[in-house]
Amino acid sequence: MLDGAAMSAAEPAYATLSISRQGGKTTITIDHPPLNLLDLALMTDLDRLGRELEADRETRVAVFRSANPDYFIAHADVRLIQQLPQQAPPRSQELSFFHAIVERFRTLRCATIGVIEGRARGGGSEFLLSLDMRFGAVGRCIVGQPEVALGIIPGGSGTQRLARLLGRGRALEAVLGCGDFDAEAAERYGWIDRALPASELWSFVDALAARIASFPAEAIALAKRAVDAAEGTVREGLLEEAHCFDLSVATPEARSRMAAFLEAGGQDPQVELDIGALFARLASS
Repeated sequence: MLDGAAMSAAEPAYATLSISRQGGKTTITIDHPPLNLLDLALMTDLDRLGRELEADRETRVAVFRSANPDYFIAHADVRLIQQLPQQAPPRSQELSFFHAIVERFRTLRCATIGVIEGRARGGGSEFLLSLDMRFGAVGRCIVGQPEVALGIIPGGSGTQRLARLLGRGRALEAVLGCGDFDAEAAERYGWIDRALPASELWSFVDALAARIASFPAEAIALAKRAVDAAEGTVREGLLEEAHCFDLSVATPEARSRMAAFLEAGGQDPQVELDIGALFARLASS
């Protein structure tokens, strides 16, 4: 259930998600027994959640996890796919329903983190690939794109995001091979950011999320925008980065934090030996 800070009493609860908020961190738990199937109910909730986070100016980091120890999101509902037209329609110039959902998550102003303690195949993997960061539990995390084995292809952004993250050869190994990747292999390939022992996973993610949540929201949004510009030409990326930098420097919070940084000893050689502690003091004040 959503807590009081997340929604008013008049709004209906999500059917497949539970949400909690603490400061600038929002934790979303996928809870759709028996295997968190990416069916119409879950897609509808994800669409609604994405729109709400898009309008949210309080959340600075959103963390996604699963209530099911075996499945993050199993895959897309094959029965839904079977209902698609047997004659392929003309090529569309608009994003499909699910493409629009995952692209909205990719372009959110807040940072997004996926915590994988079970299986995420097909559409479940594609949803994770739309998030900013992914961390998997060793011995439990499994990711894969098995669609070609069914005679179809990854249709929820997998071909595009895997090629960008893994490179062409490894993306084709994943897409054409249809095999499972455990946490260690997924980390080596770049599918996930880190493979961590299950006992350490949440402490690491909690610390990372808390650190990000302590930073200015506008700086987070602009940093994401600048990083995304790297997918174009270097020149265009540099121009966009410069523009985002100028926008960030002009914000009142940046001015305030830079002044506080200098007042607290920033740029002093001894103080900067532990700059993380300095940033933590700034965040607490």
